[in-house]
Amino acid sequence: MAYDKFTVLKSAAVPMPIENVDTDQIIPARFLKATERKGFGDNLFRDWRYNTDGTPKADFVLNNPIYSGEILVAGKNFGSGSSREHAAWAIYDYGFRCVVSSFFADIFKNNSLNIGILPVQVSPEFLHKIFTAIEADPKTELVIDLPAQTITITATGDSMQFDINSYKKHNMTNGFDDIDYLQAMKEDIQAFAAKSMY
Repeated sequence: MAYDKFTVLKSAAVPMPIENVDTDQIIPARFLKATERKGFGDNLFRDWRYNTDGTPKADFVLNNPIYSGEILVAGKNFGSGSSREHAAWAIYDYGFRCVVSSFFADIFKNNSLNIGILPVQVSPEFLHKIFTAIEADPKTELVIDLPAQTITITATGDSMQFDINSYKKHNMTNGFDDIDYLQAMKEDIQAFAAKSMY
């Protein structure tokens, strides 16, 4: 199994209402040398999180102890720029399982789905409701129900449907990457191959 299964996630959220966040801001290019997915979370938003001397910047949201959770709520157009997979790796390695935005760059969206991060695209109006709820109470929880394809703000009861490719949905609910998906079909593939030989 490539990653933990994703079915229903109930968690507080970290608000980052910044628009046009690109992959170089998510994980700066100087940290792309590693080929494994481990350790990238340490450098997630590195230049926004830390000063040049390595001390945390007090005004950046990830350094604010009142916010926590497995959901990152971002501004419009999240994940634009270069197509580096490492941006999704950094988000996953940090501990986020879901990113909510009103728009995602397509390549970032697919890279996220491939490794177990659920990108939930909502309307600008619903995104504003989420930010407002978190501002009122930093511990506000969101419920991401992948089987039902809904996101709900528990404090207000506001809910919205979101879209996801059926193949990616199947893989996420089973914790599969593309190779796991084929492995799960191994017996069917072998049976088909045997039948085709005659």
